[in-house]
Amino acid sequence: MTFKESLTTLPQYILPHHFLSTVMSKFTHSKIKVWKNLMISQIIKIYGVNMSEAKEQDINNFESFNHFFTRELKSGVRPVTSVENAIACPADGAVSQAGLIEQGDIFQAKGKSFTAIDLLGGDAERAKPFENGSFTTIYLSPKDYHRLHMPIKGTLTEMIHIPGRLFSVNGATANSVPGLFARNERVACMFDTELGPMALILVGAIFVSSVETTWHGVVTPPSIDSVRSWQYQENAPVIEKGEEMGRFNMGSTIIVLFGKDKIKWEDEFKAGKKVQLGEMIARS
Repeated sequence: MTFKESLTTLPQYILPHHFLSTVMSKFTHSKIKVWKNLMISQIIKIYGVNMSEAKEQDINNFESFNHFFTRELKSGVRPVTSVENAIACPADGAVSQAGLIEQGDIFQAKGKSFTAIDLLGGDAERAKPFENGSFTTIYLSPKDYHRLHMPIKGTLTEMIHIPGRLFSVNGATANSVPGLFARNERVACMFDTELGPMALILVGAIFVSSVETTWHGVVTPPSIDSVRSWQYQENAPVIEKGEEMGRFNMGSTIIVLFGKDKIKWEDEFKAGKKVQLGEMIARS
């Protein structure tokens, strides 16, 4: 851990993560016009948000900062790849890591890893389809579009809400916090697809006030003390490739898992690459 990473990370071990996220939620959902417009304008300025892509561009028309943060894009600005057998990127952001799940381990950074079992709530049977499979971790920054979409068509089978801390998920914490993504609170969504099981894991972070899905609505808050899950059998949601499946109310990370020999990441799809929703990131 570098000195700079130490300054960024060590204080987070003692911070009241969920309390701070609750306070942030109050601010981001405030409908006080002066306050919410100030927050929106500052984020646009500081992070260089491209509002020309947004369906609504007048900040006065957003009910709250959160409404702006989860803004809808104009139709057609994120075309979904039409290449045969292509896997579409599920989000705007940057690739933290992409590769193979080796002996159950998912690479995090700088010699650190976490297990698929831990990531999926400690259930070995749930993680078994992904043994020696493929994974990617994509980080969404404050300037990015914060809705998440399907890489391929899938039928929902299970959703799991897994309790945890809320460390930030930037490069410094990824390099220094052991098992970061299997340590933070998260929502794992399991799908059946033409390529077999696929998992999309929405990882919370500090100041992420809420994670929600299109079929359930808000999953967190509330925070929980033990794992809870929902099974989907009859009338299970079927979500098409490129269709919205969830969103972060504030930014964080999505992790995608596939089974062994089911997909191959594109050669340029590697750590540090900027990606956009809908572009081809792999082939089946």
